[in-house]
Amino acid sequence: MTVAVTTLPSGMRVVTDRMDSVETVALGVWVGVGTRHETADVNGISHLLEHMAFKGTARRSAQKIAEEMDNVGGHLNAYTSRDHTAYFAKVLKDDTALAVDILADILLNSSMDEAELDRERQVIIQEISQVNDTPDDIVFDNFQAVAYPDQPMGWPVLGPESNVRSITASRLKSYLGEHYAADNMVVAASGAVDHDVFARLIERAFAGLRTTANVTPVPATYAGGEHREKRKLDQVHLVLGFPSVTHDDPAFYDVAALSVLMGEGMSSRLFQEIREKRGLAYAVFSSTQSFNDSGLFQIYTGTGPAEIKTLVPVLCAELKKVSGTIAEDEVRRAKAQLKSSILMSLESPSSRCTQRARQLVVYGRTLTTQEIIDRVETISVAGISSAAARIFSATPTMAAIGKLDRLPELASIRSQIR
Repeated sequence: MTVAVTTLPSGMRVVTDRMDSVETVALGVWVGVGTRHETADVNGISHLLEHMAFKGTARRSAQKIAEEMDNVGGHLNAYTSRDHTAYFAKVLKDDTALAVDILADILLNSSMDEAELDRERQVIIQEISQVNDTPDDIVFDNFQAVAYPDQPMGWPVLGPESNVRSITASRLKSYLGEHYAADNMVVAASGAVDHDVFARLIERAFAGLRTTANVTPVPATYAGGEHREKRKLDQVHLVLGFPSVTHDDPAFYDVAALSVLMGEGMSSRLFQEIREKRGLAYAVFSSTQSFNDSGLFQIYTGTGPAEIKTLVPVLCAELKKVSGTIAEDEVRRAKAQLKSSILMSLESPSSRCTQRARQLVVYGRTLTTQEIIDRVETISVAGISSAAARIFSATPTMAAIGKLDRLPELASIRSQIR
């Protein structure tokens, strides 16, 4: 297993992670622009641009792009997040050059055809409607909005329908030109790949790319609060969360272990107490998000309108007591789960490609597996206890959808935790 990094003369960084045991290559381009880099009048433009990149270039129609990848049995996709946009492919090793050529073509030569744009607007409007009709999806957008009010970090990735309808092809081209530049991109590949050959491919394919991006993210400012949306649903969907740690916070791995201990897996405290012992919910889990200047610790559950009044005090009690009741066997179990997740992901070229790209984006360098395992090994009872006390004493955020007559007020929930 060999990891290599090259910074091209343009400023673009190229990272590869060779796997001698596979016949495929996973590769992609990570661009340092997402929802948090948008202004209110074009919220959703990063996601719209991601869609339009596949809708034709000067050399290929949208159908031709799809056919060329299907002809070699490859896969091509993309996603947009709050801090970056990624375009990626997976192909057999002999088709690596084709995948590089297609990725470069859609990012450098996208035609932004007006007819294609009109069609894709409708696709995204349907996507927005689908999210709005899925309460266990939209509740997380509502949670994000109230955690980070009136700022890009709190805006939805898809944007509002009015923006999707109004953003023009010329605005898309301008946005692409400003943000999609060599110094704001990482190209990663994992699998049956030769680093030097791949780096030369990338340098040639992206030779026409602008070198310097114009990117100005707005700092994230956590506020907290609550959002309640009454709907006639069979369940109440609830997200309760708190400000958490950044990527480089010394407590990062302790917080990861805290999430495992609280709500990741069948042995976690919330799963055992809320689902197994009391039967109050089918789904209950915790998760964390970290950014370069903020973070969130989230707990989701879905339960019946009659059960929510009983469930919330149980949840609060678990959060209140955790910092003083962590046992060594729980720490060992959390470490084992984190390590197994890390090591199992090494078996997937796609996972390793994503990991290497994200490491360069976040830390400016790649991390060795042993370095990460060593950090996991430092997790302790004291570290998790300190992280729990720090996080669960902070100002909470709550979002809920459903029949909410029996859901306690946020002030009551906060007092029960403290």
